[in-house]
Amino acid sequence: MAIIAFGLNPQPMEAKEKKNGVLRHVVCFKFKDTAKSSEVNAVVKAFAALEKKITAIKDFEMGTNNSPEGLDKGFTHCFVVTFADEQGRKEYLPHPEHKKFVELLKPILDDVFVIDYWAVAE
Repeated sequence: MAIIAFGLNPQPMEAKEKKNGVLRHVVCFKFKDTAKSSEVNAVVKAFAALEKKITAIKDFEMGTNNSPEGLDKGFTHCFVVTFADEQGRKEYLPHPEHKKFVELLKPILDDVFVIDYWAVAE
């Protein structure tokens, strides 16, 4: 709906654009109400540590929601993992360290939102 509202016309990325851009993997978490601060902090720390454990990760950013719009639907934490190409993502998703992280996360996770896109400088 937002795409139509803003008048954007999404087009599939051409091979040339993929070649010039990087692949971003955006992950947002909504934690269970019962999640303790220490558990959330452990998850955040573990996610950040993946950058040093998985060579396919080229950059990592994270932050907590501070939007005044009230449209977060309970999602509080956002992480952006950058890959040079699709091969990087293919290595990351089944990587044992990523799977270990997911197991740490599961007990306190209420919901997750993931979107991947090619970031291209215009």
